[in-house]
Amino acid sequence: MEKSISKDSSKKKCNRYSGIGGQAVLEGIMMKNKEKYAVAVRKPDGGIAVDVETFQGTLHQNKLKELPFIRGVFNFVDSMILGIKALNYSAAFYDEEESGEVKKADSGSEQLMSVLVTVFSICLAVGIFIVLPYFLSLFFQKYIRNDSLIAIIEGVIRLVVFLLYVWGISAMKDIKRLYQYHGAEHKCINCVEKGRPLTVHDVMHSSRQHKRCGTSFIFFVMIVSIILFFFIRVDNAVEKVVLRVLLMPVVAGISYEIIRLAGRSDNLFVNILSAPGMLIQRLTTREPDEDMVEVAIAAVEAVFDWKAYLKDNFGYEVDDSWLKDTPQEAEDDERMDETVQKV
Repeated sequence: MEKSISKDSSKKKCNRYSGIGGQAVLEGIMMKNKEKYAVAVRKPDGGIAVDVETFQGTLHQNKLKELPFIRGVFNFVDSMILGIKALNYSAAFYDEEESGEVKKADSGSEQLMSVLVTVFSICLAVGIFIVLPYFLSLFFQKYIRNDSLIAIIEGVIRLVVFLLYVWGISAMKDIKRLYQYHGAEHKCINCVEKGRPLTVHDVMHSSRQHKRCGTSFIFFVMIVSIILFFFIRVDNAVEKVVLRVLLMPVVAGISYEIIRLAGRSDNLFVNILSAPGMLIQRLTTREPDEDMVEVAIAAVEAVFDWKAYLKDNFGYEVDDSWLKDTPQEAEDDERMDETVQKV
């Protein structure tokens, strides 16, 4: 009885910021907590491999990384580099599927490759989502002479291109599995931040949407760029393109502060602000299966003491007996979750 009461009461708590974040990779999850990160991968033989390392990022211990708006630029670049490193690690398992062993690349060459791929990815993203919408908006200048209206049309095109891109890749088989792991990542973070024990059952019944998701960050980049480009005008076409590219660090910095606030606040205004990004996450996440959740839990536990977190933030200790429900308790939890979803 004591166990079920404690679990029930924990479910009523508000979200508490945990500081952990992650990313889906090929058949796995990367989870990061401060400078420590872990990549958990479901191997071809069915086992789970977990690699734990540290990532200090660019300008380590530089005060610039602590300044509001500026820190967002460095965090964005760091997340791109780390994400590529994690993807390379997970892909190595399937490159070496016959032997089942991962051959790690030389650290220097791997770092250089990660930087080059990051630069290329950023240039490609800027070209598709920033420059392309501008040139597409030029077709409307033949019929519309109002600069403000053209700026709004450019912004609408930018949003449409982004949504079409997200929707288009979601139809790919491999991306669908990646989105399932993305959902497992969110569910794990939501589970602990809601004060629930990190079990497969509790994770499966947590939300797959999270306010600190990269999808929401990109959505805010789209919105901030629309507002910024609306008020900053130049006449020359080349200058317009160059200005849009040069302003992207500013856009990223502002967007990071918004997403950072969203992840630490539960007030009504922030929830409304986060709602569109959360809605788009319905496209970039899918419901995972229990095997995927097990991988996500392994990644979290490698870098984050969730039991200590629950004790410090929700006031209760998790005993090992909690980690396995009796049939009756599992049925009670199932009924409660169905009731919560209906409400």
